[in-house]
Amino acid sequence: LYARQGSTATTDPAEAAALMGAVSSQWVLRDLNAVAQSLKRRPTVDSHRIGIVGFSMGGTFALTQACHNSDLKAAVMFYGKIPPPESFKYVLCPLLYHWAEQDGWIPARDVEQLRDGLAAAQRPCEIVRYPGCQHGFFNERHPEVYNKDAANRAWQKTLAFLAQHVR
Repeated sequence: LYARQGSTATTDPAEAAALMGAVSSQWVLRDLNAVAQSLKRRPTVDSHRIGIVGFSMGGTFALTQACHNSDLKAAVMFYGKIPPPESFKYVLCPLLYHWAEQDGWIPARDVEQLRDGLAAAQRPCEIVRYPGCQHGFFNERHPEVYNKDAANRAWQKTLAFLAQHVR
């Protein structure tokens, strides 16, 4: 994501925030579309079984991609930022959204809008709430927020969801 900015990954939080803020959604969507097209051309890939999983900013892009790529059969978001409600009618595949109840980035009202908006647009969506968990609860490299039980539960839900929609 950061190569176009002339940078590589960093462990410095301030530098990482600056890099994230400069990422172009257009670049990412173009890259994700290119990945999907590349997968479809591979003889070992069933082009009718492509899904996407993203965490945090990647979760945001997974949801955005679900609105733009008809090749996707499922999208899984771990605590990604939720787009404006008017975009929900464009969702093209079933969604699974993992929400950390104590997430300071994703307020409950946004999750409620996602649930209600997708229901109104008749788009399949499952939202799983993780009480007491914070943004990043799946990331074991951040012990201050990592929640092993919730992460395991989320992973099992993800595998079951993908088995249902992508297999």
